[in-house]
Amino acid sequence: MKDECVICKAPLEYLDKDEMMECAVCHKNVSSKTRCVNGHFVCDECHTQGVGSVVSYCLNCDSKNPIEIIRALMALPFCHTHGPEHHILVGSALLTAYKNAGGDIQLAEALMEMQSRGKSVPGGACGFWGACGAAISSGMFVSIISKATPLTETSWGLSNLMTSESLNAIGKIGGPRCCKRNSYLAILSAIDFVKQHFGVEMERNDFVCTHSSLNNQCIGKRCPFFVGN
Repeated sequence: MKDECVICKAPLEYLDKDEMMECAVCHKNVSSKTRCVNGHFVCDECHTQGVGSVVSYCLNCDSKNPIEIIRALMALPFCHTHGPEHHILVGSALLTAYKNAGGDIQLAEALMEMQSRGKSVPGGACGFWGACGAAISSGMFVSIISKATPLTETSWGLSNLMTSESLNAIGKIGGPRCCKRNSYLAILSAIDFVKQHFGVEMERNDFVCTHSSLNNQCIGKRCPFFVGN
């Protein structure tokens, strides 16, 4: 079954403006532009249920390869083909690989901060904000490792540069959205960025996407991770 609506698998639709909708899982009323054609709506909080398992996985992971790490995280039961959970997964995979590659951070504390920040980026930000949450997550990662705040100088600049590097890679390919493709692009951008600016070399490898059959909007050969490219 191709993954669209997490309730009935029907296609999603995006509205021109926010409407109050009742979450089909927790029954809270939430303002949103997104629902399936059958009227089902699932809020971001319910869509990311189970994301707490990311911390325990990462704390027991010794990989220096953030692509390898995020692919393992994407295989966990809570992760959907698309969804705001990816706004947490990108930064978490990068933090873990950075620490294992010699980065000087307190990983448990950093992962919890990543969860807190990542949850604040709503689903659909890529289209409605013009800033993909996977790219923002890579900027959050740099902000955390560099201890950036709105008042810092160099670290503030690096955090925004990281997000822009990821957005550039994502934007050049164009839509429609794919949370897997955009997560990979953000992570690959971060690997190069961290090596240049922080002197920490995370590992990378060649790989192909294994999720294309689950994505109704897969762009096929336009995607650098599509089988055969």
